Amino acid sequence: MPLQPGLAAHVDLDVQDGDTAIALRTGDVPVLATPRLIALCEEAAVQAVDGHIPDGHTTVAMRVQLDHLAPTGIGCRVSAEARLDKIEGRRVTFSVSASDARGLVAAGKVTRVVVDVEKFMEKSG
Repeated sequence: MPLQPGLAAHVDLDVQDGDTAIALRTGDVPVLATPRLIALCEEAAVQAVDGHIPDGHTTVAMRVQLDHLAPTGIGCRVSAEARLDKIEGRRVTFSVSASDARGLVAAGKVTRVVVDVEKFMEKSG
């Protein structure tokens, strides 16, 4: 099945010590770090198109625009969702959001690019 708008996926994370701003050295509070939250949203985007990309191809990150709206503490579960909104050539853009038991934690857009893995790796030096 080819790429098409509407493809979606969600992933869950139970926040652990290693997911915090302290652990990732991006802050000094024991809450879910923004980079870890971005990674979770990207994971959902990757899963949304899993099985819809030609063999030998994958998607790689190009742009992330995310508003981190509320803290999520250690031991809490956060769920990230991604929905494919737009396909422009090799670029695929997703709406992403993340929520915990208290509500919306983050919202934004993730843009990834479909690449030939072999050619991409040749460029990695």
